Amino acid sequence: MGRTLILIGLVIAGVGLLVTFGVPIGRLPGDFTFRRGSFSFYFPLTTSIIASVVLTLIMMFLSKR
Repeated sequence: MGRTLILIGLVIAGVGLLVTFGVPIGRLPGDFTFRRGSFSFYFPLTTSIIASVVLTLIMMFLSKR
């Protein structure tokens, strides 16, 4: 359990560093933004797919141990 928590912390810190240095996480091509007057809706489709793939790979790697 300790190794898992450390790995999750490192991943979160890595994402934080990427955002700090200007990597456009969350505004990728394929993320949809709808604006109508004063209403706006943001749907992060590509970001969700990438996050899902990365988390799936991490969980597969951790479950084999």
